[in-house]
Amino acid sequence: MPSSISLQHSLSATIAYGFRYRTLLKQHTFLSYAAHQLQRQKSSTLPLFSSSFCRVPNLRFFTGNSLFSRMEQFWSGSSVNRNKGMIQQLQRYGVIKSHKVTEIMETVDRGLFVPDGTPAYVDSPMSIGYNATISAPHMHAMCLELLEDRLQPGMHALDVGSGTGYLTACFALMVGPQGRAVGVEHIPELVAWSIKNVEKSAAAPLLKEGSLSLHVGDGRKGWPEHAPYDAIHVGAAAADVPQDLIDQLKPGGRMVIPVGTFFQDLKVIDKKLDGSISVRSETSVRYVPLTSREAQIKGTD
Repeated sequence: MPSSISLQHSLSATIAYGFRYRTLLKQHTFLSYAAHQLQRQKSSTLPLFSSSFCRVPNLRFFTGNSLFSRMEQFWSGSSVNRNKGMIQQLQRYGVIKSHKVTEIMETVDRGLFVPDGTPAYVDSPMSIGYNATISAPHMHAMCLELLEDRLQPGMHALDVGSGTGYLTACFALMVGPQGRAVGVEHIPELVAWSIKNVEKSAAAPLLKEGSLSLHVGDGRKGWPEHAPYDAIHVGAAAADVPQDLIDQLKPGGRMVIPVGTFFQDLKVIDKKLDGSISVRSETSVRYVPLTSREAQIKGTD
């Protein structure tokens, strides 16, 4: 019989969310209500995350598009309104451990990549239109740390679902002018906006020089022109990992991608030097499907 996690332990853990698409907001409202009801029974022990369907490598901190969230409370209503303050909070709660990730996130101001008038430094996804959002800061931090070793100077990185360009800009600064950072987004208006955002950021020289590029395209097919990639990040859940992305991953490279339908895991896929693939689950997440432009606009699968 699978073991269960005590409600007190699980709800005191830092369980975060970072979904890209607004179609999940209604679900999150329901789940927040469910969490509230469960919290009223703190002394109970419930199979909230059963090991039969949900692998839990770190009970202290779930991240990604998880089913419950408390991390949004860290900054809402607080005096933290600066990029550096946001990063200090992420460090305080154990989200950021890497010095390099800290440096990059301090350099790329998140405030340049969200719509005017939105609270850029709150740990929450923000609507960017077209049924899409920019992910929460903790999600960006986690993905940067998972990929850090494959984002060294001179390496190639692919960001599938690049949105407003934030994470692509971070990738570009990490791989530097001798490397290559490619963002692919299937909403043309978002690509045009992301270019303007990057032009205002510390990554602007890399965009001008050409080592950073943002493209309109179906990210499920990758971007073969600059393959193979040392690092690939995917911002929506695939029922199965697209073969094109596996093919474009360099031997020795790593892909971070949410996989599953209702129950999903953030998968870390490593391609070994002999071309074989290893897969592990980093944490349980909840994303919308990796889908077509038309389906995203309609808010359907």
